[in-house]
Amino acid sequence: MTYLKMERFQYIVKQLQEKQKISVMDIAEQLDVAPETIRRDLGELENRQLLTRVHGGAIPFLKLRTEPQFKRKLDMQKRVKQLIAKAAASRIEDGDTIGVDVGTTTVHLADYLEGVHNLTVVTNSLAAAERFNLALEERRITGKVLLLGGITNPAQSSVAGPVTVEWLTKMSLDKVFLSCGGVKNGTVFDFDMDESIVSSKMVEQSNSRILLTDATKIGEQSFYSICSLDELTEVLCDQSCPEDWSEYESMWTVVKGGVE
Repeated sequence: MTYLKMERFQYIVKQLQEKQKISVMDIAEQLDVAPETIRRDLGELENRQLLTRVHGGAIPFLKLRTEPQFKRKLDMQKRVKQLIAKAAASRIEDGDTIGVDVGTTTVHLADYLEGVHNLTVVTNSLAAAERFNLALEERRITGKVLLLGGITNPAQSSVAGPVTVEWLTKMSLDKVFLSCGGVKNGTVFDFDMDESIVSSKMVEQSNSRILLTDATKIGEQSFYSICSLDELTEVLCDQSCPEDWSEYESMWTVVKGGVE
């Protein structure tokens, strides 16, 4: 039997009312759908304040006293960010060692991985580390997640600082997936200096550098530079390369389509 999205939503909410805690794998098996579909359903239901996601499943909705800054940003342009992340995930191959920086687009990468083996993930994003761990738990990928050391920033769900950069100097990354706060005058920028320095070091230590950015960032300049556009391998964006940026057109990929 095939369940429509609203039917799945109703089933999930009913199960949660009865059991007070549900798991992604159990619901996926009961509805005969992919765990990835249920995880997206839980995300939508959480946005509607019908539940709270926890590791591997969900519990009844818990209203927080304050909403973290990172979570507020996560909801902005969310569908576009998911679309870009899905395209980026297709660049990840068996045996890759990848760097994932802090961002509300890169955080979705793990959600779109399936059947990738022997993957090593290096990240300073607490949120991304959690999602990659979930992918490991659900056996959508095999490998390991290395969370970089450093000073935590709860508002950004991140780790940064001298220790973070020092760890990266000893690493070699096949690919790095970057977020940003803006792209202007041939330069990629972000808002937080410490996080930008970590992203810059990931660029230095990687063979392939892929920027994930939505159209709202194009032509905008934020506080601290990460790298030049010339240093990138590819830009994934939901709009075409600006006409006056013709020198970067060959690295520009326009992401189209949709997410379930």
